[in-house]
Parts: sequence; C-alpha cells; structure tokens
Amino acid sequence: MSAVPTTVPRRRGELPSAPHTLEPGWVRIVLIAVALTFLTLFLFVPLVAVFAEAFRKGWQAYVAAIIEEDAISAIKLTLITAVIAVPLNLVFGVAASWCIAKFEFRGKSILLTLIDLPFSVSPVISGLIYVLLFGAQGWFGPWLQAHDIKILFAVPGIVLATIFVTFPFVARELIPLMQAQGSEEEEAAIVLGASGWDTFRRVTLPNIKWGLLYGVILCNARAMGEFGAVSVVSGHIRGETNTVPLQVEILYNEYNFAAAFAVASLLALLALVTLALKSFIAWRLNESIADDKRPTE
Repeated sequence: MSAVPTTVPRRRGELPSAPHTLEPGWVRIVLIAVALTFLTLFLFVPLVAVFAEAFRKGWQAYVAAIIEEDAISAIKLTLITAVIAVPLNLVFGVAASWCIAKFEFRGKSILLTLIDLPFSVSPVISGLIYVLLFGAQGWFGPWLQAHDIKILFAVPGIVLATIFVTFPFVARELIPLMQAQGSEEEEAAIVLGASGWDTFRRVTLPNIKWGLLYGVILCNARAMGEFGAVSVVSGHIRGETNTVPLQVEILYNEYNFAAAFAVASLLALLALVTLALKSFIAWRLNESIADDKRPTE
C-alpha cells in the first residue's frame, strides 16, 4: 500500500510544513544507516586519518612542519591569493546577480552560461588557458617578456587562475535569492527619492547579506584549497609559488608523510570551519527567507 501524505494543522501566520509520509520504521532506519555509513567512510575516517598521521611523530614534529620556512611561505601565498581573489569575486558576484535578477536584456542566458563555465571546465584546462595566453609562446608572451612583466610562475598567474575557478560561487548564491525577492522594494525606494547607492545599501544589501556571506565562504574555501589550475600556472617553485595544496603534494612526493599530513591538516581545519560557518549561515538564510514569506497579522 502506498504511503499516504499527512499534513499537520498550523496556526494562523505559520508557514506550511513539509508533508510527512507514513513510511515503515525499517525504511527510516535503513536510510539513516546508509547515510551514516557514507559519512563515516568518506568524511569522518579520512579526517581522523589526516590528523592521526599529522600527530604521529608528536606535537613538536607537527609544529616544526607547520613553521618550516617553505610551509610558512605557502601559507602566506595562499592567504594573499584568497585576499585578492575573494573580494574581486564578491564585487563581480554582486554586480552579475544584480544585473541578471533585476533587468531583462538580450544575451542574459549567455551570461548565465558563462558564469557556470568554471563548474564544467576542468581546473587543469583553466590553468592551460592562461598558459596559452601568457606563456612564452602564448598570445601575449613575447610582449610580456619584452616589458619584463611576469604572469606565469608568479603570484599574478596564481591569482588569475584562482579567480577563474572561483568566480561563480558568489553569483550563483545571490542570483536565485535576488530573483525570489523581486524588485518591488528597490522600486519603492527609488520612487521615494533614494539614490541608486542608498537603495543598494539600505534595501538590497540587508536582504541578501546572509546569501552573500554564504557565497563568500564557499568562494574562500575553494580559493584556499584550489590545486589543479594553480598547479599548472605556478611552476612549483618552493618558497615562491607554492600554495598550501602544492606544498602538501611536494612533501608527499618526497615521502615526508608526517610533514605532508601536518600541512594538510590546515586544509582539513579550513574545511571544518567552512562547514560550521556554512551550516550557520544556511540556517540564518533560511530563517531570513521564512521571515520574508511569513504573512503579517
């Protein structure tokens, strides 16, 4: 017999809750067990293994691996890349989402497709694009060499590759949020005499702040953990163009496993912090959307 959906009576002003189905108890138990098994095998066990290997030789060896000169250089370069790439992607994401959600124009679907492009292109291919553009035999390579400008195997190339692979995150979080909110409040503010900047600062920004933070956190996590595109354009120069993921690869290839896992634990900590912030902001975002939809008395 098929499950019969049931609804729960609600008080006036409350949003309708999701329908419940009368599934047998064993179905719920099996589904929960499968979910917990996958989380254990593919999340908890790898995380425990990373930290166990990182501290296998003791706390002093762990600290020594973290404060080693090349590791410090990799951490600094990773932070510099994120500090440059994330704000630029924030500006692009807000501008692109505003344009797509608030206006109708020819080529709108093409712009959406271009925003999604990094999701469908391999990061390695993204790095090769910059090699084609700025390499010694690339389109702009001879001109860059003639003017002693270095893009590849330097910080600018790493930043450009990181921006390319991370620019969809903020925009893709804000576009559906802005579309769902509509433009009535902005139009009312403009009718009342507010300028464009005041309308954005006092009306639009408060409405999208949680979605904006959500996108920024995801963008930052990807920027600091990016490997493929950065690997292609960096040149793997120790102490100069190695980010944290590249430093982990070098240490692992040198069979320096304790140091490799010690540095990798920094990325694992970043993932855990990102997950916690992501969950908190997702909760606040859902609360904000629910408040907007809740009818007033």
